[in-house]
Amino acid sequence: MIVLVYVDDMLVTGTHLYLIEETKTILQQTLKMKDLGELKYFLGIEFSRFVDGSLMHQRKYALEFISELGLGEAIATPVEVNAKLTTKEYDDHLGASSDIAFSVQMLSQFLQQPKSSHVEASIRVVKYVRNHPGQGILMSNKSTGTLEAFCDADWVVCQHYRRSVT
Repeated sequence: MIVLVYVDDMLVTGTHLYLIEETKTILQQTLKMKDLGELKYFLGIEFSRFVDGSLMHQRKYALEFISELGLGEAIATPVEVNAKLTTKEYDDHLGASSDIAFSVQMLSQFLQQPKSSHVEASIRVVKYVRNHPGQGILMSNKSTGTLEAFCDADWVVCQHYRRSVT
């Protein structure tokens, strides 16, 4: 049984339906709450169910964000190959999607004193998201329940500070 709580949002899930129902009944006796049914959205993340698992993504958020910025042109990669970023004007176009995490990490180093090259690079990330708005994380039904994480550290690839980036 898993109960996730964030301010006034709550998600109750688990592998046994009777435990989920029992937990909801206990919570409803204690708290004023509304059951919204099967999970579709939670904290701005969309959940789509498929035969082989569930997909977590932010397609709706990505498309709304791109529309607000007026950026409709799609591109294939989030970062230009061999991009050399210098400090000029900057605008906060950064997001939270897992496939742009490295780009966001790289661009966030220049939030205090951004320059035009950073703006151009952040617009490129937005255009990439425009081309891949439904990119997400697939949680397979066949999962063993084991969380695996991988990390690839580079060797001083950061051209600005000559430090390793993980």
